[in-house]
Amino acid sequence: MNQLKTILIVDDEEKIREVLASYLSHAGYQTLEAATGKEAIEAQRNQSVDLVILDLMLPDRSGEEVCQEIRRQSAVPILMLTAKVEEQHRIEGLSIGADDYVIKPFSPREIVARVQAILRRSGEDLLAERISFQDGELIVDTGAKTVYKQGDPIHLTPIEYRLVQILARNPKRSFSREELVEKLFGFDYSGDTRTIDQHMKNLRNKVESDPKNPLYFKTVFGFGYRFDGEKS
Repeated sequence: MNQLKTILIVDDEEKIREVLASYLSHAGYQTLEAATGKEAIEAQRNQSVDLVILDLMLPDRSGEEVCQEIRRQSAVPILMLTAKVEEQHRIEGLSIGADDYVIKPFSPREIVARVQAILRRSGEDLLAERISFQDGELIVDTGAKTVYKQGDPIHLTPIEYRLVQILARNPKRSFSREELVEKLFGFDYSGDTRTIDQHMKNLRNKVESDPKNPLYFKTVFGFGYRFDGEKS
């Protein structure tokens, strides 16, 4: 395990922070702690952070607001901790930029496994090249881990970037939701496969000129998605 990876734990319950810090340290990570939204934003801004574990119930401001503020500043992966079990709450969290979520109460070992999986995915480079589509209108540059539209970089979350990689390296191939979940979140992911739909919606809003009539990221009804871009 890379000893330099730093995890920011954001939770107002000291005991939870202590337990997570202990398990993550044992797994080989460095940890930072924040008890409020303000502390979290300042820590993320001033420290080198590789992943944020973010509780949605904070004393000074909502975790959703903190997530949005962090996402405006950085593409750092965000793992939400939430006591809200309703699907809509989870969808809202993903729509504002979180990469994954865990419902309380949780096992610390599950948190470590999720952290390892997220960091492993965000560090992978599936396309080790610069690939151009539609005569350069869309470019996937894995060296810079950036997607460009008409020459301008698009700010994507790590999950959105991975989704582009998976689909764009296999143009015209249809992927089921289950297959995409496995590739994005791992074999042991226990969440709803419809999570993919929210990430795809976010991705289309950033990449497509007309998200309701996408050129690149097409729905395969009753199955999943495919990428229809033409290499150039």
